[in-house]
Amino acid sequence: YVAEAGGSSCIYAVPPSYPPYPVEGCLVSCFITPSVEKDYTYPSELKAELEGSVGQYIPDVEFRKEDKRSILKGVYEMTERHFDMIKYLITHKPWSLFFLVEIGLDRVHHAFWKCFDEEHHLYQPGNEFENVVEDYYAYLDGKIGELLKLLDDDTQILIVSDHGAKRMKGAFCINSWLEEEGYLKLRRPLSRISRLEEADVDWSRTIAWGWGGYYARVFINVDGREAQGVVPRDEYEDVREELRRRLMGIRGPNGERWETKVYKPEELYPVCRGNPPDLMVYFDNLYWRSAGTMGHRNIYLPENDTGPDDAVHDKYGLYIYHDPRRDLGGRRFDMTIYEVAPLVLRAMGLQVPGDMRRPPEFVDD
Repeated sequence: YVAEAGGSSCIYAVPPSYPPYPVEGCLVSCFITPSVEKDYTYPSELKAELEGSVGQYIPDVEFRKEDKRSILKGVYEMTERHFDMIKYLITHKPWSLFFLVEIGLDRVHHAFWKCFDEEHHLYQPGNEFENVVEDYYAYLDGKIGELLKLLDDDTQILIVSDHGAKRMKGAFCINSWLEEEGYLKLRRPLSRISRLEEADVDWSRTIAWGWGGYYARVFINVDGREAQGVVPRDEYEDVREELRRRLMGIRGPNGERWETKVYKPEELYPVCRGNPPDLMVYFDNLYWRSAGTMGHRNIYLPENDTGPDDAVHDKYGLYIYHDPRRDLGGRRFDMTIYEVAPLVLRAMGLQVPGDMRRPPEFVDD
């Protein structure tokens, strides 16, 4: 929309943006960049310009490991490099829209949440990393302040969470549960902890399987859709509803009731692109993540199955809007992430498409 109106954009580390794609302006790819040896900018020559003026790009840090000091050092080095590059782009490139993501805050949440949250089951009072999250917030606030000094009064600022965060209670082994309930069949028992693709699945007798993540994605083995599908299409909705009811009834490790939500993708999204799951499962209001691996002694794990992780995603994030030309009075609004794009378009004086939600009223005040 910005390009169609004759404007240009700087896009910095906004996922998913690898491989880099053409934009009217410039782009630096995000944390999924596999190596800085690859081209990670558009135009491609911007890579050499940034490295020569600022230094080598750091797309991400390894945060799922026990060496907390190494994680902390890496996060600060990465964030410093990011903001140095952002300052360079702000002052050396033309732009109408500057869109950036700092992944460091996400990594700090996941690596250090148990260090400060007294309700976390792995919290240890007086640990050396107890102030890491708060300190990083203060540091990040200072880095944002440095950017604001580079901007004029015609520049409006929007700070947006793409998701919230909260403590993780544990991980629930979705595929092991499906096996226990008879939905997933193996030809032979597992002798070690394995990913689903490593297991000898008997697809001719398998009704459903799942993926791990901050929520579970459950797929039904539908005839004519999957390579070895067995569930007839005319039974699909009945199977999906049965699975939904069973998943909703799962209780915690001590028999406690969970506040689990199970959604069909079409209930949440007007358009479902790609290969959406048949069901999306938020275990205990997202406090329990989904583990896709099998072969554990228990279907309830105290930790993530892909490496240490203290936090899960949450539904509630943060929105900050600042227009230097007017005082909005510190007002609070209930906003959704759907309102961010129309807010930006309206703030830039661009037409909001009819299929987007209306921006918040304060934009027009």
